[in-house]
Amino acid sequence: MPAGSREGGKAKPLKKPKGKQVDLDDDDIAFKQKQKEDAAKLKALKDQAAGKGFGGGLKKSGKK
Repeated sequence: MPAGSREGGKAKPLKKPKGKQVDLDDDDIAFKQKQKEDAAKLKALKDQAAGKGFGGGLKKSGKK
């Protein structure tokens, strides 16, 4: 085998072409801002619900 052979092994991934810049108008900017706010509200509600936990309180025994 020649020492300078670089045939085998994992090939480098091809570079992805850069996406073209999209001009956003005021409606798009407002929509994205609203989405961010809704996502933040939803995350806060999820955190609050996770803090309470389900099945809290008195634990029932398996006996009847």
